[in-house]
Amino acid sequence: MNFSTLFTFILLGVAVVYYLCQYRSLSIAKQMGGLKHLHSLPVFYGMQAAIWCAIPCIIIFTLWTILDDSIIRQLTLQYLTEEQQRLPQGELILLLSSIENIAQGTSLQQDPQMLAIAERVNDFQRISQLALTVIVLCAVIILGSWRWMRVSAANNARNSVERTFMVSLFVCSMIAIITTIGIVFSVLFESIRFFQIIPIHEFVFGAQWSPQLSIREDQVGSSGAFGAVPLFTGTLLISAIAMLVAVPTGLMTAIYLSEYANAKLRGIVKPLLEILAGIPTVVYGFFAALTIAPMIKNSLHGFDLSLLGISLGVLDVSGESALAAGLVMGVMIIPFVSSLSDDVINAVPQSLRDGAYGLGSTQSETVKKVVFPAALPGIVGAILLAVSRAIGETMIVVMAVGTAAKLTFNPLESVTTVTVQMTTLLIGDHEFDSAKTLAAFALGLVLFILTLGLNFIALRIVKKYREQYD
Repeated sequence: MNFSTLFTFILLGVAVVYYLCQYRSLSIAKQMGGLKHLHSLPVFYGMQAAIWCAIPCIIIFTLWTILDDSIIRQLTLQYLTEEQQRLPQGELILLLSSIENIAQGTSLQQDPQMLAIAERVNDFQRISQLALTVIVLCAVIILGSWRWMRVSAANNARNSVERTFMVSLFVCSMIAIITTIGIVFSVLFESIRFFQIIPIHEFVFGAQWSPQLSIREDQVGSSGAFGAVPLFTGTLLISAIAMLVAVPTGLMTAIYLSEYANAKLRGIVKPLLEILAGIPTVVYGFFAALTIAPMIKNSLHGFDLSLLGISLGVLDVSGESALAAGLVMGVMIIPFVSSLSDDVINAVPQSLRDGAYGLGSTQSETVKKVVFPAALPGIVGAILLAVSRAIGETMIVVMAVGTAAKLTFNPLESVTTVTVQMTTLLIGDHEFDSAKTLAAFALGLVLFILTLGLNFIALRIVKKYREQYD
């Protein structure tokens, strides 16, 4: 029995235990004259039994799944020759992987010794799956029977179930916190290794990005410059263009749908807007590269700028411009602003609007002076989510702008972003401790600090301008 089938049987066994214990509690209540004689509702007796069965079985199943491969590998080592066992660690792991491939039938190796060991591996796997099946099914039966016999009118099942859920929620919260801390420290430690190779002032204030380290001294085109200013300039430029498109459009759309549109129009327009959030980013990238970028280039290339008769020259538009990526990215994140802002505005109590109307305010004045201030914290949160989405976008930038790092504020030129360079640095076969690979962690750390700073500023703005109502 494979692991997926066994897990399904565990769930079915837990469900059977749940219904049996619930039925037993109902039977006890019927004999005693009604549910009022039970300490808890029947559903809690079933849930208590299901929890007592599910948690131990899932723990056994998880630990067995994690340790199964390593134990089988240790047993496989006994069938290797002494010469093979003395191989270097890397070659030994490669040999064991080859044996596993033969056992799975994905290798055409015909060596008799390897085939014999692979057959042993298959035997170990069959024994392991059989043992796990027996242990788990016995655990379900034993624990289920024990909880079935413990069902009684005086059993405090409700408090036990609620305590279990409280502990589970606490564990999930701690997992989220520990995961966040682990991500921060993993990025921080690798960034420290990078700054031991490249000075931090060169990274933060350098104006040239060319992470092509030379393999030999006479190699051409490997300057090894790690100035991150062009990357963050390109990131902020494209994000600013995207926000100039998304924030006004999304916010005005949310105000119209929540305050002015009728229910029928709102039921049509809101789902259509949210469809934009479900379109894959690669589709937006194709649209930006094949439609928007050529349209901008053909419309503005060679356009003569003049003011009061004084010629300012002609526009030179790149085929891959930040403007194209920013416009398409802005369209992509409109649903983040509009949908969330619409929900926040609808959450403002109707009594506030009625009070404003009672004082003689028009609908426009009510929206500007009552509804918008009350919904400001949620609107700022929606905008922050949109900013984070814009800063973290990669595919649209790769397809519409490219990967060339250039320090410029001209939206008609080609730039790149931090996330694009992080992806580029980690693609391919590179030494993990080289400056080129570690630069991706340094970029991630600075991007994390930048996002944290934006959140802090937004919280200060909300605290200063929000309106509190009783």
